[in-house]
Amino acid sequence: MRTGLWLWHGLLLLALCFSGLVLLMPLLQVVQQGAGQLSAEFLLAAPRDAGRAGGIAPMLVSTLWIVALALALALPPALAGAVALNEMLDPESALAATLRTSLDVLAGVPSIVFGLFGLAFFCRQLGMGYSIAAGGATLACMILPTLTRALTSALQAVPGGPRLAGASLGLSKATVLWRVTVPLALPGMCAALMLALTRGLAETALLLFTSGYADRMPGSVWDSGRTVSVHIYDLATNVPGGTPRAYGSALVLLLVLLLLSLLVHGFVGALHRRAAGGTWFGFRRTR
Repeated sequence: MRTGLWLWHGLLLLALCFSGLVLLMPLLQVVQQGAGQLSAEFLLAAPRDAGRAGGIAPMLVSTLWIVALALALALPPALAGAVALNEMLDPESALAATLRTSLDVLAGVPSIVFGLFGLAFFCRQLGMGYSIAAGGATLACMILPTLTRALTSALQAVPGGPRLAGASLGLSKATVLWRVTVPLALPGMCAALMLALTRGLAETALLLFTSGYADRMPGSVWDSGRTVSVHIYDLATNVPGGTPRAYGSALVLLLVLLLLSLLVHGFVGALHRRAAGGTWFGFRRTR
């Protein structure tokens, strides 16, 4: 019996080590190949010679604009949908089950399908053309189901005790929601935002159809803009000798993701410390 337990633990440890190795290998490859490309010019200059020289400043700006626009468009309806699923509908009802299933199906739709939709609707029918606005709107449609489900899970994770306490004090459902439930769910909601953010930063196929291919600095959201992920794809597949710059761009993208992750974790940690200190958004907790 004891030998079987040690064998089981050994197999689990081996599986964990294998998973970690699979995750580390591409990261180490990107760091090894891309570290030599990093410089102030690489981050601040425009590309030259089809990306073989210069930098990626226009791509960074386009990426941040597209992702920020996508989050700004997707967050309000996603939060409204999460509140409706968690607070307004009976979770056991057929309507709630249908909505959850529909969101799961939409979250699994390949990004290139959303790209075709964005090309037909935003770029052509609405006349946006290949632009940051079209790319951001299409990206918002893609991350909306995933963000809604993640926000719903964050709200569902809040224990029922605080809700019952608020109701026993005569607070309205809206007050309990915004003063009790949402503050307690904020760490999970931040994780949901991080999930949507990382998916948006890494997206390529969808943006090839909508935001365009231009590698110049965008002047507005109506200009075409190439994201960092699209730039990596172009350097690696269409530009002879562009592979070193592709690795450098990939490393910058990983560093941006790391920075955003640290900021989100820092914010969540501040929320936990504030909760431990006894206040939530200016309201002191009673012990």
